[in-house]
Amino acid sequence: MNVASLLATDLGKAFSSSAGTVLAVDGLSFSVAPGEIFGLLGPNGAGKTTTLRMLATILSPTTGTAEVAGFDIRAQPAQVREHIGFVAAETGLYDRFTARETLRFFGRITGLGDADIDRRTRHIFDLLALTEIADRRVGTFSTGEKQKLSLARSIVHDPPVLILDEPTFGLDVMAARAVTE
Repeated sequence: MNVASLLATDLGKAFSSSAGTVLAVDGLSFSVAPGEIFGLLGPNGAGKTTTLRMLATILSPTTGTAEVAGFDIRAQPAQVREHIGFVAAETGLYDRFTARETLRFFGRITGLGDADIDRRTRHIFDLLALTEIADRRVGTFSTGEKQKLSLARSIVHDPPVLILDEPTFGLDVMAARAVTE
């Protein structure tokens, strides 16, 4: 039997404040098969980013649960994080690192050896047209360059599940096409 890449069951998230409780996600259930591309569409404030952050174990659900690559987001968050690539609106990059240092850092965090990191880095830099800026400090990058490096960071360990929150934001047409392909 093939395990679903993503399986959300009655997922919900409520935020409390002095103004009251806001239900950002309410009883969301869905399944995504391996190899399938699945999108969440809706207006601003519909709970799309909140859902993705729960799947990536950045936020804990108030109700329900989900499995990512067969691992429960509540009970096995470390294993979930090992099996995903996550791109959010904030790039999560370090301005003092170069692009190459960034991929080495994140590759090591995910357990890759230096030879694998170097091989994957060359491939990803070619794919996303980052080779020319590989040794520049991230703090000098444009918004689009940072977004491409954030994408590169999320796939350096070749995860089975990618969770992308507006991955083409700030990208030029050619880079957006590479991401889509």
